[in-house]
Amino acid sequence: MSSNPLFQPFSYKSLTLANRVVMAPMTRSRSPNGTPGEDVAAYYRRRAEGGVGLIVTEGTTIDRAGASGDPKIPNFYQPASLEGWKRVVKEVHAAGGKIAPQLWHQGMVRRPGTGPHPEGKSDGPSGLSGTGKLVGEPMTEEDIADTIEAFAKAAAAAKDIGFDCVELHGAHGYLIDQFFWEGSNKRNDAWGGDLVKRTRFAAEIVKAVRERVGPDYVIIQRFSQWKQQDYAAKLALTPDELATFLEPLVDAGVDIFHASTRRFWEPEFAGSDLNLAGWTKKLTGLPAITVGSVGLKGVDFVHSLRNPDISEVSELGELEARLSKGEFDLVAVGRALISDPHWTAKVRDGRTQELQPFSPAALKEFA
Repeated sequence: MSSNPLFQPFSYKSLTLANRVVMAPMTRSRSPNGTPGEDVAAYYRRRAEGGVGLIVTEGTTIDRAGASGDPKIPNFYQPASLEGWKRVVKEVHAAGGKIAPQLWHQGMVRRPGTGPHPEGKSDGPSGLSGTGKLVGEPMTEEDIADTIEAFAKAAAAAKDIGFDCVELHGAHGYLIDQFFWEGSNKRNDAWGGDLVKRTRFAAEIVKAVRERVGPDYVIIQRFSQWKQQDYAAKLALTPDELATFLEPLVDAGVDIFHASTRRFWEPEFAGSDLNLAGWTKKLTGLPAITVGSVGLKGVDFVHSLRNPDISEVSELGELEARLSKGEFDLVAVGRALISDPHWTAKVRDGRTQELQPFSPAALKEFA
């Protein structure tokens, strides 16, 4: 067994992983009509063959007309799409990997009139864009109930297909996060208000998912402080506020938190070196996934999408030291795995001299 903490096994409930490396969810828009094809299955299989412990798929949308603004983003409800995902699971398992779908609703980030159902309205707690502009109607009680049910149905389908666990996308200013975020949730009913009340939508989704998948199937909740519309946004300004925010989600049935940050090494609060995943684990006692520019230095993921700058390879000493200390349990790797499906094996085998920098040009490929 490797002495590198990245390559120690991990087990929680029904989920057992060969190592601590997680492929981060990254939208690729390679699924025409929302259906992942053989090329998508091969793309994920290559990462499993390259040694990734757990693959979290790109965001795949639930059964709401306004969930997606791009018809090439995969969905998780049409029969053809579910068959496509079944093929993905088969290929990843054949290569010895584990895989979770990330279930997603874009909320008000999706521009009206776009996506596979341009006639559908965009959903949001208050009809506000991320910049606070009124662009639609608040979700009704019926809309909310239907959306919760759509997440639960998708999670049940994931278990039936053979996925090893499931992740709920509650970060980056998308729908679940829009309920969390005071800047986009101005409701004065039971779905809005203070920080705890703004967690209700996510908590009800988790409860509904738990009811469908049973007690041992792992539910991962992704969340973030930052938003695409506001990098400085904060759900919690202090550890106490973060504990207040996380508690209802723990009570609802979350098993693992995926704490999304732009740079894993940055401390979340003054007076401590712990990052967001570290604080999350400390406050909840649950396993946590860290993420953010792992293995790379230079511009972060969002900037790399918009700039031609190359992100150079970075050493992993600090990451490994934090993992050894138990600050977090799993490490999500994004751009490095787009550039090189064998990144994990190269790190495992000490072939770090073979690691490649990340160029935005890699996003145009599907290697």
